[in-house]
Amino acid sequence: MSERRVRVRFAPSPTGALHIGGVRTALYNYLFAKQHGGDLVFRIEDTDSNRFVPGAEEYIIESFKWLGIKFDEGVSFGGDKGPYRQSERRDIYKQYVKQLLDADKAYIAFDTPEELEAKRNEIQNFQYDAKTRGMMRNSLTLPKEEVDRLIAEGQQYVVRFKIDPGQTVLVNDLIRGEVRVQSDILDDKVLYKSADQLPTYHLANIVDDHLMEISHVIRGEEWLPSAPLHVLLYRAFGWEDTMPQFAHLPLLLKPDGKGKLSKRDGDRLGFPVFPLEWHDPKTGDVSRGYREDGYFPEAVINFLALLGWNPGTEQELFTLDELVPLFDITKCSKAGAKFAYEKGIWFNHEYILKKSAEEIADLFEPICREHGVQDSKERITQVVSMMKDRVSFVKELWPLCSFFFEAPTQYDEKTVKKRWKEDSAQQLTELIGVLEGIDDFSLENQEQIVHAWIEQKEYKLGNIMNAWRLTLVGEGKGPGMFDISAFLGKEETIKRMKRAIELLPS
Repeated sequence: MSERRVRVRFAPSPTGALHIGGVRTALYNYLFAKQHGGDLVFRIEDTDSNRFVPGAEEYIIESFKWLGIKFDEGVSFGGDKGPYRQSERRDIYKQYVKQLLDADKAYIAFDTPEELEAKRNEIQNFQYDAKTRGMMRNSLTLPKEEVDRLIAEGQQYVVRFKIDPGQTVLVNDLIRGEVRVQSDILDDKVLYKSADQLPTYHLANIVDDHLMEISHVIRGEEWLPSAPLHVLLYRAFGWEDTMPQFAHLPLLLKPDGKGKLSKRDGDRLGFPVFPLEWHDPKTGDVSRGYREDGYFPEAVINFLALLGWNPGTEQELFTLDELVPLFDITKCSKAGAKFAYEKGIWFNHEYILKKSAEEIADLFEPICREHGVQDSKERITQVVSMMKDRVSFVKELWPLCSFFFEAPTQYDEKTVKKRWKEDSAQQLTELIGVLEGIDDFSLENQEQIVHAWIEQKEYKLGNIMNAWRLTLVGEGKGPGMFDISAFLGKEETIKRMKRAIELLPS
């Protein structure tokens, strides 16, 4: 028999914004599929109609476009195993519900929510299973005529999976190894609800994975408790030979303290937990996104790839293509990964360093124009080349670089106290005379002439340079002084110096 083609799926529910943990799950599925020359399927799990949120599906698709994670088939991507939206597969699921009922692997239950609540109050740690199903209202305890009559009258019901006790269920997990569970601890899960004629997650998942020929199910650790049930469902359908391999990824944990990463952690500590900004249509709340916060998609990908897995080397910077051959699902950590959001900021800084000044200038130019900068793209690029190594986000450039385009209107008090000496005004007036005599105002020529003048006058280099910086910048920041003066040009440099000498205390 030929080896089975690798087919994995990412199957979110359109119930709101895509959590960054979901993005990592999709990324690991993508890396695994590409590594094995397989397919990544995009499926929408929308069987819970009550939780559907308008715009969520489009948001999820746009997030992956921005991140550069490409799907091979699925909702909006085409393919021959659709429909890929579960709400469009009702009739398919009904066939499989019937198959289980006919084979006595499932049964119909009429218990109302009130009856179930009463039973929970009566029996401590109640669960609907082989021990308790005999005392409930279902097709195992009611005559067939009664069951048929209740259905004909439109009585709402659910279909429950009939789990036999005394079985050992073995889950082979690529990350966690063999997981053994006794069937006695499992309850008879609801597989189908007549109220909306839709299956629950458990049945829809199994049927879809089988029909879409999914070979590996790579999902979050929170789904591990449902894996034994899914194994039993595969057995009930007689699909053991096509059962996918499971891999349950470690949770993303809070940056501080214990527990799973939540949106509240992001709000509290000031970082996004969604790839794109999310506008909640129900509450009107706006949540931060990595894109809008100024992260590069490749930095987010690189950051997430190393949360719960690493290549075993010192290297930290990887493109998506470089990650594909290196990724090893079996080397994922079993323990949860702390969401060290500061590392995400570090990655963004590294990607700013990797990008050319021209690339960063393309992103910085609109910010400059918003502030009324008329300088050419070439001059904006010049500034970026001097300053980009000092920021983690492009938006941080303006407060750092504005002095290149706007003369200071005030002077930082602390810097004035520290750097503007009694003789600074007199020395800088002399320096103006020196600069006025320079025809070639290039960085190298200025540097040579000014340093020679300082030596000749026996002035302290630091005193001159610090006071000069204050006149051009307004505070003690920026690159080398001759970089600044060469960029500003002779006329603007001298103009700024004269103004500062007038305004600063002599």
